Amino acid sequence: MKMIMRILLYMVFCLLAVGADAQPVYEIIKKKPVYASCNYDTYPDSIPDNLTPPPGGKRPFYISHYGRHGSRYINRRSGYDIPYRMMVQANAVNELTVSGRDVLSEMNLVLLDSEDRWGDLTALGKIQHRMIARRMITRFPEVFADSATVSARSTTVPRCIMSMESAMMELAQRNPQLRISMDASKSTQWYMNHQDPLLSKKKLAPEAQKAYDDYIASRLGNSRLMELLFKNPDIVKELIDESFFNYYLMKMGLFQKNTYPNQENYIASLFTIDDLYRMWQIDNALWYLEYGFCPLNGGDYPYSQRHLLRQLIADADSCIRLSRPGAQLRFGHDTVLLPLVCLMGLNGYDLKTTDLDEIERRGWWCSSVFPMGGNLQFIFYRRNPKDKDVLFKVLLNEQEAKLPILAVSGPYYRWSDFRRYCLNKIDRYEKRRNKATTTKTK
Repeated sequence: MKMIMRILLYMVFCLLAVGADAQPVYEIIKKKPVYASCNYDTYPDSIPDNLTPPPGGKRPFYISHYGRHGSRYINRRSGYDIPYRMMVQANAVNELTVSGRDVLSEMNLVLLDSEDRWGDLTALGKIQHRMIARRMITRFPEVFADSATVSARSTTVPRCIMSMESAMMELAQRNPQLRISMDASKSTQWYMNHQDPLLSKKKLAPEAQKAYDDYIASRLGNSRLMELLFKNPDIVKELIDESFFNYYLMKMGLFQKNTYPNQENYIASLFTIDDLYRMWQIDNALWYLEYGFCPLNGGDYPYSQRHLLRQLIADADSCIRLSRPGAQLRFGHDTVLLPLVCLMGLNGYDLKTTDLDEIERRGWWCSSVFPMGGNLQFIFYRRNPKDKDVLFKVLLNEQEAKLPILAVSGPYYRWSDFRRYCLNKIDRYEKRRNKATTTKTK
């Protein structure tokens, strides 16, 4: 009877979670256009405080976390150079309309502001991590009580280090007694920012590339934009690639929300919701092909984060043995966070399909996983240090998420069930990989 009740509760929670996430992407983009830019999306301005109380008198005592750095300047100039050089070429032959010249002027200002800041954390990025840390200590004060230990680690990239420092400054301000340590070292990159060369080679295998090309064919280009910016679009098409221009100009306009979030920019205003939605579909499909469990590329890429997941489990096992509360916070990148979420099967992101039209219908929306500042928080619960029945829940961007294992109650899972599920999953992959490698070398 207890088992039946647990199954029913799990099914109810899954239905509620699906209902909460069922808002179509098009409607989300109407309310927040920058959502269409996928990994350039900004972190949510507000987080609903709707957490489910823990069952049976359990109390939070430990938090394990992996978060992406906050909002940054674009990584490299080449991301802006594609549309900029096309505009400069058209201007050189006097083919820009008045609107086109306005766009070129704004592009010049964007490039001037970004020069020598490529990849730098912005002021908004610092605020995002301070606010995430503030909500964390407010929501789970027991974990950060008195002189609790907080261990923070970052990749060696400056924007990640500064994100870590921003979060730690907020925690120290809220509780000066905390014992905080910070580290950023190459010695931890094997799990903090591991990019598996073998799996990376398969990201866009020929079958995957063909499926992607077929999927995006009807979503590229923008004749309306061409007519708005260029006097003779047909002539200009000999100078520029319409599809590339449309895509990268949209990205350039939306990205400015990471640098000047409250400032309207002319470039972003050029695009309709339909334009933005098509760009999101193009990007979302590519992220799935490259970082999801897509069978078209072998369906294994999320295992690139097996070292990180093993380390998260090992760290948690060690901290569970301690009598004192504490937290371990890690600061890294989107290309780690997304496959980690897929590997865990969180919120159905372990989806396997060869139909790229299906990924949107099934709720595989990369923007909801890794906006700037995106994060996973594992919150652990017990009655007291002698309580061996440790429960935990996962927050994805500070909202309760569901796992592909049986829940104890609502979003709460037994830690022993989760670690067994994950370790068995990783072990099966590694045995398969080792067998394939051995066979290949014979």
